[in-house]
Amino acid sequence: MRVALPHDLGREEVRRRMHEHSDKIGSYFPEGTARVETTWPEEDRMELLVTAWGQRVDGYVEVQDAQVIIEFDLPAILGMARPLIERAIRKEGGKLLEKR
Repeated sequence: MRVALPHDLGREEVRRRMHEHSDKIGSYFPEGTARVETTWPEEDRMELLVTAWGQRVDGYVEVQDAQVIIEFDLPAILGMARPLIERAIRKEGGKLLEKR
């Protein structure tokens, strides 16, 4: 699953916001259903390991000049939840990328 979110904040501001709010990603799931681990192996790439509903989901967030790419390797069993996950990403990611 791949979601692109446009922004006009500049990479540095997006990275700052991502670092500041990465601990909140787990709250996008119903309480107690997900654990999220994040690492930053590169300046513009945050790796994600999500354990949700007994499934491991690997993904990443890549900061680009005009967009943020969020990609997850959803297991088949979570395929039916794809529309819900994509909506949550667009909603919460969109809030994070709003100009203030």
